[in-house]
Amino acid sequence: MNVKYLTLIPLFMLAGCSVQYPPEESVPAPYIQEMEQLHIKEEAETESGFIHGRWIPYMEYGEYMSGRSEEEFRSAVQERFAAARAEGTDTLYIHVHPCGDAYYRSDIFPKGACLDGDYDPFEIMTEEAHKLGMKAHAWINPLRCQTAEQMQALPDSFTVKQWTMTGQAKLKGERWYLDPSYPEVRQLICDCAAELLDRYDADGIHIDDYFYPTTDSEWDRAEFEMSGAADLAQWRRDNCTAMVKALCDTVRAHDSKAEFSISPQGNISADIDTLYADVRLWGGTPGYCDTVIPQIYYGFRNETCPFEATLRQWEELVSGSGVKLVVGLAEYKQGKADKWAGASGENEWTEDSGIIERQKEMTEQSSASGWALYG
Repeated sequence: MNVKYLTLIPLFMLAGCSVQYPPEESVPAPYIQEMEQLHIKEEAETESGFIHGRWIPYMEYGEYMSGRSEEEFRSAVQERFAAARAEGTDTLYIHVHPCGDAYYRSDIFPKGACLDGDYDPFEIMTEEAHKLGMKAHAWINPLRCQTAEQMQALPDSFTVKQWTMTGQAKLKGERWYLDPSYPEVRQLICDCAAELLDRYDADGIHIDDYFYPTTDSEWDRAEFEMSGAADLAQWRRDNCTAMVKALCDTVRAHDSKAEFSISPQGNISADIDTLYADVRLWGGTPGYCDTVIPQIYYGFRNETCPFEATLRQWEELVSGSGVKLVVGLAEYKQGKADKWAGASGENEWTEDSGIIERQKEMTEQSSASGWALYG
């Protein structure tokens, strides 16, 4: 997700996945010991259906996968997931397709750069999540692909690499992105979701806020002019909506019990006008998603999007639509300065150690159906 950084992951891990790790000196404590340490009201939570979620981003995978065997990976996942369960987590959003790659068995995409072995990470993570009574959603980034250097190293047979020469994939900076105006691009993304639902016991498909990577009209000028549309911004929004609708329909067709969720930015106007994500339509109208999980990564004193006011905006957006609202919370910001929050909010996260707990309480008292933590 945009500008998300884990507070517990060393900086060298964010630069790539080539670091080698020694084998674990010991395995995690047995599950029975972990479960004895749970301090949650499990029965009440099950009855209420309130979601206590957590994202598992690919930036963690260097720690879990690089230079590790399948057994070491499973051991690390057990430890990580047991800790999440002990803090009350019941739903995981697990990164499986972050950058045009796959941390699962895919016939479409190359395996992720952090994965050294020949095992199936998502199969293991799904199994371990379910053992602990947690749901496991497959988190994909539909449009973000490899860097220019990574793409160059891929086989020419890779579909997206071929598209770098025909326009369906375009560069923004040093990274390739798919252009959602192409029907074949939207179909490829749906094929990704179908692979995951057909091969795994996934509880849902989840996408986040990587939609259009730029507002620059030159990025897709040729496609826009060929479309005959008059309004570039609306044309781009329509393209994203076609992608989202196709994904939602794919999830429905392949697993009627699976949930399709979208995690846009918390700033509604930025979603619509900058990323061309028509969240008012998707969250306010049945048929585009089951759940919207806005990243309300703001403190109470944020000058642009103060937390409480932003939460109320999202409550109003989904009201009466049947779409569930789960609130994304920025656990990673705790203890750090927030330079984008304005003068009144810049130091809020360093001065107040209880922001996340207050936000959880406010969410629980709202009409939202849950919260999810990033960090």
